[in-house]
Amino acid sequence: MNFATEMPRDLTPASDARREKVYSRVTWRLMPFLFFCFFAAYLDRVNVGFAKLQMAGELGLSDYIYGLGAGIFFIGYALFEVPSNLIMHKVGARLWIARIMITWGIISGLFAFAQTPMHFYILRFLLGVAEAGFAPGVLLYVTYWFPSARRSRAMSIFFIAIPISGVLGAPISGWIMDAFHGSSGWSGWRWLFVLEAVPALLAGIATFWLLPNRPADVDWLSEDDKRMIAQDLAADNQATTQHMSIRQFLADKRLWLLSLLYFCIVMGQYAISFWLPTMVEAAGVTDPLENGLVTTIPFVFAVVLILVLARSADLRRERRFHLMFPMGLGALALALSPLAIGNLPLSVLVLSFATAGLLTSTAQFWSIPPAFLGGVWAAAGIGAINAIGNVAGFASPFVIGWIVEVTKSLPAGLYTITAVELIGVALVLLIPARQVNR
Repeated sequence: MNFATEMPRDLTPASDARREKVYSRVTWRLMPFLFFCFFAAYLDRVNVGFAKLQMAGELGLSDYIYGLGAGIFFIGYALFEVPSNLIMHKVGARLWIARIMITWGIISGLFAFAQTPMHFYILRFLLGVAEAGFAPGVLLYVTYWFPSARRSRAMSIFFIAIPISGVLGAPISGWIMDAFHGSSGWSGWRWLFVLEAVPALLAGIATFWLLPNRPADVDWLSEDDKRMIAQDLAADNQATTQHMSIRQFLADKRLWLLSLLYFCIVMGQYAISFWLPTMVEAAGVTDPLENGLVTTIPFVFAVVLILVLARSADLRRERRFHLMFPMGLGALALALSPLAIGNLPLSVLVLSFATAGLLTSTAQFWSIPPAFLGGVWAAAGIGAINAIGNVAGFASPFVIGWIVEVTKSLPAGLYTITAVELIGVALVLLIPARQVNR
């Protein structure tokens, strides 16, 4: 269904210009702060990949134990995802996102005191429980402010926090581990967890002042602006919202298709997030600071591709190809990466394409689910898809760690992820094009 035919009938070039101005104001008021919040989340989520370079020896973590511990995060995350989103829909984004960020910042800092693999497992589970609902909560929050045709560009600002956390976080993590190692008798990886928990705590406190719940709550939009946004969202929801019972909701094949597809995407995303420093180390970069600096390069590629495809998808109102392309690119590059081991420039180039493709897939995917659901069902649906899909956050590091442990070969683990990504590419073709290309 063409979105343009569902807009208010008094649309004119003048109102087009005004509409663009209003949504631009909303974007720059909300999305930079949400970007910083997601940056803090990913900083806490992926610093474990750098900490592994020192932590594994001190705590006695094999690749299998590390992979299991890294993945346990997503068990707690998945269990509390849907309840968290439903609570946010009821109490508001400001209170609930602040709660999420403050609790995960505290738990992230506690990793500095881990002494055994069991401590590592417990803290990873609790971190998942604390962070549950953040990303899908923001995805739901965006549906309160932007109609579907404008969400991809808005969410691209949010999702570039993933690669930016690598661009900035990788060298910072490497520097902390190198510069603070031995300070006050602590290893560098312990300082890493303490210092990189600070942004989450600060962002959580700032949320109380910087994140309004709905357009009606702000004074930087006129009443006409608020009315226009409400009309746009109402027109959008007429085409996207379906009212259904819980049984119908759970029986909806599209929900399970999107969940399975997102599972495939997340398998690739966390193969990069948790193992990229290890892959760079395998290419010959063993110093933590140098590893961090080299690791920034693939994330820069990802920033560019996320922004380019987000703009292209919204302008063309096409979603499926804009998801299939980065998934296929990431899968192909990941499959080729073992062939470049030992050749640092070639390894960095291939890993750059793999990282760009796999991380862009996540950003492109989340423009699709809101096309099916609205209101409380959007809260439940987005939460359910993210919860089920993020089981792959457990499976990805665990499977790779187990395969590496058994075969003594990192490439074998990467080929497995490649196969899963290609299955995901095929699943995209089952999504009804007419319903999502708006």
